[in-house]
Parts: sequence; structure tokens; C-alpha cells
Amino acid sequence: MTFPRLSGILLHPTSLPGPHGIGELGPSAHKFIDFLAESESHLWQVLPLGPTGYGDSPYQSFSAFAGNPYLISLDELIVDGLLIPEDLEVMPDWPSDRVDYGALIQWKLSVLECAFNRFTANPSSELQTALTKFSAENAAWLDDFALFMAMKEAHGGGAWGGWPEPLRKREVGALALARATCRDQIARFTFYQFLFYRQWVAVRAHAHQRGIQIIGDIPIFVAYDSADVWSHPELFYLDEQDKPTVVAGVPPDLFSPTGQLWGNPLYKWEVHKIDGYIWWRERLRTTLKVVDILRLDHFRGFAGYWEIPAGSPTAETGRWAPGPGADLFDALVADLRQTTGKFELPLIAEDLGVITADVVELSERYHLPGMKILQFGFSGPDNPFLPHNYIPNCVAYTGTHDNDTARGWFETAPEDEKNFALRYMNVEGSHFSWDLIRAIWASVAVFAIAPMQDLLDLGTEARMNFPGKLGGNWEWRMAEDDLSDELGKKLRALNYLYRRS
Repeated sequence: MTFPRLSGILLHPTSLPGPHGIGELGPSAHKFIDFLAESESHLWQVLPLGPTGYGDSPYQSFSAFAGNPYLISLDELIVDGLLIPEDLEVMPDWPSDRVDYGALIQWKLSVLECAFNRFTANPSSELQTALTKFSAENAAWLDDFALFMAMKEAHGGGAWGGWPEPLRKREVGALALARATCRDQIARFTFYQFLFYRQWVAVRAHAHQRGIQIIGDIPIFVAYDSADVWSHPELFYLDEQDKPTVVAGVPPDLFSPTGQLWGNPLYKWEVHKIDGYIWWRERLRTTLKVVDILRLDHFRGFAGYWEIPAGSPTAETGRWAPGPGADLFDALVADLRQTTGKFELPLIAEDLGVITADVVELSERYHLPGMKILQFGFSGPDNPFLPHNYIPNCVAYTGTHDNDTARGWFETAPEDEKNFALRYMNVEGSHFSWDLIRAIWASVAVFAIAPMQDLLDLGTEARMNFPGKLGGNWEWRMAEDDLSDELGKKLRALNYLYRRS
């Protein structure tokens, strides 16, 4: 797809400031949109917005369609009359710079349950009508998701692979009994999704009013412990006990001698093809109702993916298997044309790692911009991540959620790479984060995007994710006063200088 020359900020909503322990879809989200608009930036990139599961990772979600209830704004629920200020009087002493998920989850769910109980006891006609409409419009995924979450709760939060066999196998009688006995729990989880989408729609509408487009993120693979795999087991390689037979990852390379073992179940692409890729078409259609542009995580997996036998201790034992390739994307284009009248896929291909000719051919066939990470570029002048080697149809980043911050990288990088970086940009390094920002803003890349941490010139303490490290990820939060007028003016000047406003 052909995009205009723009710039933006990568910031997941969990990192927004606010009084309730985690970023929310309320005043702080609207304030951030205003900051983007006033700095003449036009892109807000977020990570996947689904309900987080293992490790609090947005890339391990209980659903590819649902929203994260932890992002629901409690301030907005007070406005709606679903909460009163007294409901929030007893609150943990949150850390100011990170999300304490251990304390947050139990507290926030208890407050949301309070809102649900107040709604159930005295529902307003406006909210009841809106809830009924939302439930009907999203029944294709919402019914299974709400039942799945109710069953998880009934089984102590355990993964669905450990449920009794009639529920695992989705026997008609077992599902009917579950829906009858867990009616209230199903209604509660449905209500949470209604609240999330109601607030997100308002945030997105505000973004559009201010000329901001939202870039979402869609992981290629889904979590095993998800409503998607439980409700569509025929689409995945599972054994008779409903356990994966093969799982996802990437093979060993210079950075990871044993590879990366992700553990996600793999798709039976031949089954997807038989039914016309219905699940993927619905996934893309649903996601594009909440964002404007999508980053396809691990794009190379659509051309070919690394298949690892389940139970392997590392990703060293595996093989390359063919992905769906153009067959899937042709189906997505046809569906988009039929449902929206658009002829181009608004996608960004996350094409990092070992990229082969078939991956390049696939992205070029649909004119999908790839990604350039400047932090990766300082090994020498031939490095494709250096700006003088960019083509216009790419998205340039100082770094991503998986990288150290720009300042953190500079403080720990090998001396030869640091020296090359300083020579390349003709700087002395005292403002290295902004040196990188200026370099990608000046480049020919159609989009230039920096994580908020780099705009704030923060070090490794503000890193969002350490791939391969358990715990301590996805926690960073902004301070209330970080969105200063001075920062906005500095960014606006850069947007003007490099014609990105």
C-alpha cells in the first residue's frame, strides 16, 4: 500500500500515565492523542490489544479478537455511572514508573466486577441497548471467548488443555451445561469486552478528529491457551489429547545459538485453504475495525516457518515448512475489497531476521513496506539498516519494543559500533537518542517512528521487553509530566524540517 510521508510514536496503552496502576483508555489516552496532533505527528503505534495471558505479554493473548480489560478506564466508568469514587478509595500503592501486574490484576478485576454488579442491578436503557447491539455484532467470536474465560475461571485459571474431556472436545451437552451454570460469569466477561470496545472506539474517534492514524499489531501465531485454539482445534496441529504436536519458533542464529522456542501451536494451512481462510479473513476484518494500519509480526512465517516438534527443549531441532504465501493474501485482498471497497492491504511487514527471496517476493507483490531498525545498522556502510540504504517503501524505527532504548544501546554497545555510529551521524553522542530520531526522520522512509522512551532519552531501565527473559517485561510507564510543551515543540520542529508534518 502507498502511504504518505509521516511520523509517529510507538507507545503501548499500558505505558500511559494515570492513577490506577496501568495506562487506560481514558483521559491519559486522549491527552496523548492531543500531544501527537500538536507536535504534528500523525501516527500512534500500539502493541497487540488483546487480553494478556502468560508473562503479561501482549503477544500471548487469550484471544486474537478480544480486548484487554486491564486497559478499561475507571474514570470513564465513573462518568457512565458504573462506578462511584468510593469504589476506588482502597487502592494499592502503585509504583510510579512501572505496572505491578501481580497487584494490579486482582484489584482491577474486582473493581470491574463492582461495575458489572452495579450495571446488572440497575442497567441504564442506553447502556443495555448498546450492550445488546455489541453482543449481536460480535457474536462470531464473543460467545466462544466469554464462555472460554468463564470456564478458565471455573477451573482455577488453568489452561484449557487440562479441562475435562467433554469440555476440551466441545461436546454439545457439556457446552450447554457450561452456558447454563456459568450464565452470570459469561455475562460479566461479555460486559468487560463491551466496556473495552466502547472506550477504544471513543479513543480512535478522537484520534481521527485530530488527524491521527493508529498502527496496530497482529501476531502471526496465537497462544495455545486461547479461545481461538479451543474453539477451532481443527485449524491447528493438535493430538488426540488436544496438545500441540509441533510448535513455533525460529532456528539458531548468531544472536541465539539454540534458537527461540516460542511454543505457539502451528496452523494447518491446508485446512484454512479449504474453507477459504475464513478465520484469517475475520481476524483481519475485526482488527481493522479498531486500528487503521496493521504491523504483521513475523511476516516471514507466511512464506515459510520453523516447525519444532512439541516437547523439544530448544528450537535447534526443527525444519522449514511452507506457509500459505500469496494464496492467503489474495483471499485477504478479495475480502477487503468486498467488505470495504479498498483494494490495498494496509499492512506493514515485520521482515526482520533471516529474510529469503520468497519473503521479499511476497512483500513486494502486495507493496508492503518492511521495517528498518537503525540500532541494527552500525556494523558498516553496507548495512541495510543504515538510512542511505533505505528505499522509500519502508518504516524506519530507532528501535522497537524488543530492543533496548537508544540511550541504553549506546551505553552498552561494542566500541566499534559506537564509534561507527558517531562517525556516521557526525555527532559526539551527548544526545544519542535524538541523533537516531533525527537520522530516521531525515531518511526517505515513508514512516519514521520512535518509541516514547527514546523521545524521553531514557536508559535501559525503561526497556519494554527483554526477549527470552522471564519476568520484568511489559511494565514501563510514563510519568504524568513527560508530555511537556518543550518536548512537543522539539518534535514539531523536526516534523517540519523533514516534511513529516
